[in-house]
Amino acid sequence: MTQPFVARHYGERAQDYVASAVHSQGQDLDLIERSVAGRGLRRVLDLGCGGGHVSYRLAPHVQEVVACDVTPAMLDAVAQEAGRCGLSNISTVQAPAENLPFAAGTFDAVFCRFTTHHWANALAGLIQARRVLAPDGVAVFIDVTAPSSALCDSWLQTLELLRDLSHVRDYSMAEWTAMLGQAGFVVRSMQTHRLPMVFESWVARTKTSPTCVAAIRALQQSAPEEVTRFFEMAADGSFMLDVSSFEVTAS
Repeated sequence: MTQPFVARHYGERAQDYVASAVHSQGQDLDLIERSVAGRGLRRVLDLGCGGGHVSYRLAPHVQEVVACDVTPAMLDAVAQEAGRCGLSNISTVQAPAENLPFAAGTFDAVFCRFTTHHWANALAGLIQARRVLAPDGVAVFIDVTAPSSALCDSWLQTLELLRDLSHVRDYSMAEWTAMLGQAGFVVRSMQTHRLPMVFESWVARTKTSPTCVAAIRALQQSAPEEVTRFFEMAADGSFMLDVSSFEVTAS
């Protein structure tokens, strides 16, 4: 998946992600805020910032937040929302995760939420995150995680791609821990919680075509019992996802 494709794909969806209830709240955001509150951090990075909800949580607790994303329209939306909220210490930078334009050790902390599954090369992005993190810094990565069951994994990736053509992969816990280690991180803690996806808003947020929405519903309605049970699929198509948080330090 090329970076220009992702940028074009999300350009017209920027305001939907700023307004998204799924992205603007959650216990993972509370975790992020707790990890910086009272620590007096100077400069932190919101990598793959999307609608900017991590940046808005971080800004009251640090000197500067750099919101970085590949999509110009997302960055414009974040700048506008930051201005509306009076958060003058948020700046924006356009760049892909795999090629960050920052010097080594630039940031006291790096935060990355619901974006790694869009990266063309997740390991390369994690290596870049490690490079720009200060030697004594901390990073938090949060994303949907794939089930260990091969059957359920296949179904998740299929539904995700039908819903969003910029989807690359939701990684499993084992894949995440392996990549983080290869990138030079040490995992301090990790936790997983279940996140409800309301079907209508889930497909509306990405402006999924009616053809693909029909395909998703057809798959859901014919899913084997193991898949239906794991994702807790409801009659209206709503379901549950696993979201994992990894707090890491430089090795």
